[in-house]
Amino acid sequence: TASTEKTPAVHPCRLSVMGAELWGQRSYCTTPHLCGQRCVCVVVQTVGPQEGWQVYSSAQDADGRCVCTVVAPEQSLCSRDAKGRQLRQLLEKVQNMSQSIEVLNLRTQRDFQYIMRMENQIKGLRSKFRQVESDRRTLVNKNFQELKGKMASLQPLIPVLEQYKTDTRLISQFREEIRNLSAVLTGLQEELGAYDYEELQLQVLNLETRLHACMNKLTCGKLMKISGPLTVKTSGTRFGAWMTDPQEPLQKQRVWYMDSYTNNRIVKEFKSLSDFVAGVESRTYNLPFKWAGTNHVVFNGSLYYNKMQSNIVVRYSFEWGRVVTQRALESAGFHNVYPYTWGGFSDIDLMSDELGLWAVYATNQNAGNIVISQLNPETLQILKTWNTEYSKRNAGESFMICGTLYITNSHLTGAKVYYAYSTRTSTYEYMDIPFHNQYFHLSMLDYNSRERALYGWNNGHQVLFNVTLFHVIRTQDES
Repeated sequence: TASTEKTPAVHPCRLSVMGAELWGQRSYCTTPHLCGQRCVCVVVQTVGPQEGWQVYSSAQDADGRCVCTVVAPEQSLCSRDAKGRQLRQLLEKVQNMSQSIEVLNLRTQRDFQYIMRMENQIKGLRSKFRQVESDRRTLVNKNFQELKGKMASLQPLIPVLEQYKTDTRLISQFREEIRNLSAVLTGLQEELGAYDYEELQLQVLNLETRLHACMNKLTCGKLMKISGPLTVKTSGTRFGAWMTDPQEPLQKQRVWYMDSYTNNRIVKEFKSLSDFVAGVESRTYNLPFKWAGTNHVVFNGSLYYNKMQSNIVVRYSFEWGRVVTQRALESAGFHNVYPYTWGGFSDIDLMSDELGLWAVYATNQNAGNIVISQLNPETLQILKTWNTEYSKRNAGESFMICGTLYITNSHLTGAKVYYAYSTRTSTYEYMDIPFHNQYFHLSMLDYNSRERALYGWNNGHQVLFNVTLFHVIRTQDES
């Protein structure tokens, strides 16, 4: 009996290749066409017959779906579209690494200039020491001993200086490799198939790993200098906060903006720094609780802030759009009991650095002096606490770098970093590091470990400060 056969619908084919199931983007399967209980698969070839997918066998599964086993072409013989997509992804990765290297190069060159000046001082002292050592009678013994002690203290810096020179050469090598890879990838976009994709991918991954290791080594150190500021934008009231997430991938540069220090719950998000400058918002978040102060921080996709009129720390997830955790800081003063010198409900300061998430506050038990607590970013539980002897009310602002809290002595003109407390050694030291308070009133100063910069809110101006860190590099001889 003659029958009219309709053209079967086409659906993505589930492919079993070398024992693994794939959903092919360029291979299709008809719905089961029951002619002798056979399942018919149609494989669409996008290149020559010798290069396309070839059906090895076909069958139906328990649900009546068509399952094809095919002989797949080698990855290097994939379609031009697939190659182009892979190369574009590699090129984007190389471009991202190129940006990272430029940032790393700027950091290293800035630090290297400082180190070279120190090396010249060491050479000068060494020359002077050799001159006077031959005739000690010309020097008072006390002066001689002082000079000798200074030389002894500077001697361990010599291997550090040599390591800096090595790092500078390494970064130059990275830049050259990036240029070569970019040239190869750009050429391949014009002439696909001329280079083995797998080999190219290995080169990119290898360079990415080495760059990551280099950046990690050069991240931590002791604060030596603050330069700037760079005025990014002028907006909002006299008080507020703006920040980026140090845990975001380098290709992302989202900015969050929180105006005022009280009676507000609106957070504005910008996709990039350029969008922030242009005022092009990408999203607005309406927080369930109002915040207190300007000492908020964004860390690993979440906003951490102090809930108004309480000592409760709130964690708000930008991805989920809701509060995921909130916890009280036991005994912490709030609502202008222990603020910074400028007031503004700045009792609890939340911050991050290379080591994680921190809270800085004061308690009655510590006589109003600053308390440092490291927090679990997920649960907000206190991991460890350090009590300092620096009065919270006498501090202008503070920020953490590599586990050390740096405190300014004022929020006004003439402010400087005056005190530092190391959580690694539980010791403190007095410092004298000035910085330019350009607009006279600082209500926010927070460190971003990815950009190695200080974000500031200076009397309605959003500013950035560069920091110079002295890196102590352990040699193989040290334990």
